[in-house]
Amino acid sequence: MAVTLGVILVAAAFVVPRLDLGVTPLINADEERFAAFAGAAPVFGWWENHIGWGTGPAILIAVAAVLWGQRLARRLPWRVLLVVAWATSAAWAFSLAMVDGWQRGFAGRLTARHEYLRQVPTVDDVGEAVRTFSDRILDYQPDSWITHVSGHPPGALLTFVWLDRIGLGGGAWAGTLCLLVGSSAAAAILVAVRALADEDTARLAAPFVAVAPTAIWIAVSADGYFVGVAAWGIALLALAVAGTVRWPIVAAAGAGLLLGWAIFLSYGLGLMALPAVAVLLCATHWRAAMRALVPAVLAAVAVVAVFAAAGFWWFDGYHLVQERYWQGIASDRPFSYWVWGNLAATVLAIGLGSVAGIARVFDLGALRRRAGLHLLVLGALAAVLAADLSMLSKAEVERIWLPFTVWLTAAAALLPPRSQHWWLAVNALGALVLNHVIFTNW
Repeated sequence: MAVTLGVILVAAAFVVPRLDLGVTPLINADEERFAAFAGAAPVFGWWENHIGWGTGPAILIAVAAVLWGQRLARRLPWRVLLVVAWATSAAWAFSLAMVDGWQRGFAGRLTARHEYLRQVPTVDDVGEAVRTFSDRILDYQPDSWITHVSGHPPGALLTFVWLDRIGLGGGAWAGTLCLLVGSSAAAAILVAVRALADEDTARLAAPFVAVAPTAIWIAVSADGYFVGVAAWGIALLALAVAGTVRWPIVAAAGAGLLLGWAIFLSYGLGLMALPAVAVLLCATHWRAAMRALVPAVLAAVAVVAVFAAAGFWWFDGYHLVQERYWQGIASDRPFSYWVWGNLAATVLAIGLGSVAGIARVFDLGALRRRAGLHLLVLGALAAVLAADLSMLSKAEVERIWLPFTVWLTAAAALLPPRSQHWWLAVNALGALVLNHVIFTNW
């Protein structure tokens, strides 16, 4: 039933706007502007049947994952499995990007006119850039930040500035950072699931997180970098709550530092508080939850304090970004379509196999037992729904919601083991088809 509803939702999102029923993903748009910004809605991209030299490797990885993924996940030593999951995720994401070619699909993506790398050469003084960051958020000013810089806190821009300062400038190095950090989320998810549920469940999830459709957007967007940072923050928090590491307080502090840094990469990552609360609810005793919560909060506050001392107050930036958001194309993207079109894009991003798994999350018995994977997925779902209803996420959510949706891919571990390779095949096939018939913007 869940998969059927998912298919209907996706089909409606593609077809309904083209039936002249008054439902549209973009208003106040001529034919050319509609094609540029909503031609493949609910996905941000353009219809284009194409193949590339990444096609072959992507197919081979998908086939190998379906045929041998479950067997390897069961048999590999745990630490080796983490490395293999990370490497597979990275290779899968890179292959999908290479379907579009080296320059168009990877090296040139972060050098586009609205992207961070266009702003990097203008930052001569990092301290001054942070102090004056909020002053340059609103549009229609002589020194306004470009679109992506203005729409995020300064942490994202600073990352690429620092990368450039150490001699790793340009789109290829920036893309490599996003690819490696973003794909590491596969290992982080397994660490968290093992800590909060059990190792068998984590091993069942491994093939699904390693070749998830979300990889289409991880390799070629700064949000891939955000995904990795946030995912390891949650993973460290899970280790601290479960008490499965030698120094839980250190793990909790590390979680706070990463999640604190994450909210200075993207304002939307404030919603990672919901998966974090889900992790805390998994604690066997309130003392375990507090043992993790207090150091994490203190570390996160320390990150906020450093930025405040440098001259940037997060809440000022957040309120200005909302104003900037409505200065742009958001005002032409009607909520009446995107409130459900966003969810259709999410189905495409996680795959129908993951949708089938999510249906099994709503198990009252497991929820009463505070089963770890069930609560984690519910926390991520809550973040997605909160972002959707905020009206601050209309379109492009297949990229923007990556820090939440990567956790949803693990839900497929709840499916019957005998059927999992079929659902994995559905996910992989869906990613391949989507990536070959739509030239995604990221």
